[in-house]
Amino acid sequence: MLPILLGLVVSGCKPDADVVATEDVPGTVVPGNFPEPVYGAEKNPPTRAAFELGRSLFYDPRLSRTGEVSCGSCHQQFVAFAHAGHQLSHGVNDRLGTRNTPALQNLRWKPNFFWDGGPSNIETMPLAPITNPLEMDETLDNVLRKLNADASYQRRFKQVFGGNGPINSYQFLRALAQFTAALTSSNSRYDKYARQESGGTLTTSELRGLTVLRQKCGSCHAGELFTDESFRNNGLDRRFPLDSGRAHITGGLRDVGRFKVPSLRNVALTGPYMHDGRFTTLEAVLDHYDHGMVESATLDPQLRRSGLEPGIALNPQERQDLLAFLHTLTDEQFLRNPQLAEQ
Repeated sequence: MLPILLGLVVSGCKPDADVVATEDVPGTVVPGNFPEPVYGAEKNPPTRAAFELGRSLFYDPRLSRTGEVSCGSCHQQFVAFAHAGHQLSHGVNDRLGTRNTPALQNLRWKPNFFWDGGPSNIETMPLAPITNPLEMDETLDNVLRKLNADASYQRRFKQVFGGNGPINSYQFLRALAQFTAALTSSNSRYDKYARQESGGTLTTSELRGLTVLRQKCGSCHAGELFTDESFRNNGLDRRFPLDSGRAHITGGLRDVGRFKVPSLRNVALTGPYMHDGRFTTLEAVLDHYDHGMVESATLDPQLRRSGLEPGIALNPQERQDLLAFLHTLTDEQFLRNPQLAEQ
C-alpha cells in the first residue's frame, strides 16, 4: 500500500473555502483490497495546489472551441463521471459523438483508455476529446493560449510548477492528471464487505449474486476492479462497419468488434450500456448475454455455451441475485465527495 501523503499543500496555497486544508489529496492511497496502480503517485506526486488546479481545468469549458463544453459536461460526478441518460456523447454545438461516454473512475489502474484503448497514458488521454471535432473541437495551442491569457491560471501554474515561462503542454496535462488520477471509487458496500469494515454486510441474495458473478462473469469482470482491462467481442453485431473497436487502433482483423471490458463499479448508475449505449437497463444487458448474442468472426470464445451457440445462461433466481449484487458496487462517497465536484 502506498503511504499516506502528508504535508502536500504547497506553501502559500490557499485551498478552496469548502475544502479542508489538512485533508489528503483524494485518490493517493491504494485501497486495501486493490492491486498496485499502473500510475502510481510517484509518477506525478500529488499536491493540494496541483489537485485543485486540475479540478479547475476539468470543469473549465474554455478547453472547448466554443467555451461551452468542459470535461465535466459529459463526465458527471453523480453517475460516476459518466453521462446520465445519454446514449452517445454530445460535444460542441450539440454534435453527436459515435460512442457512449465511459465512466471516469479508478483511472490509476488502467493501462490504456477509451473503448478502443487508444491512449496509453493518463496524462495524454485528454488530448483526444479536446481535439475531436465531435467533442471539444479545440487545438492544444488554443487551449494554452487561453490559459496564458488568464492571470489567475498564470499565478496558479507558477505556484505549482515554478519558473517564469508561459504555461506549456507538459504542465497543463500534468495538472489535469492530478485530478483525473484522484477519481478513485473504493468505498461501496461491497468494498466494506471485502475489507471486513463496518457497513459491509451483504444479504443472502447479494452473496449469491457475487457467486454468480464470479462463476459466470468473472473471466472478464475480474478482480476487485471488476474488469480485466481486456478487449472482447461480446456478440453485439455480426459485422462492425461503423466502429471496428480495438481494430481502429491496431488495424488487425482479429481485433474487429473487440471493445474494452468496462468495470462494473457503480454500474447501476452508468447506463446506457455498451460502447454505443444501446441498452438502457441492466436487465436488458442480462437479456443480451442470456439470449441476445450473435455470431461473428471475432466473438469471444468464453461467451459460448459449451462451445456451441453464444450466451451465458441465467435462471430467474440467478438474474435476481446478480442484479442485487451489482447494486452493492455503488459508491455513494465517491458520487458525493465535494472535493471532486465543481467549485
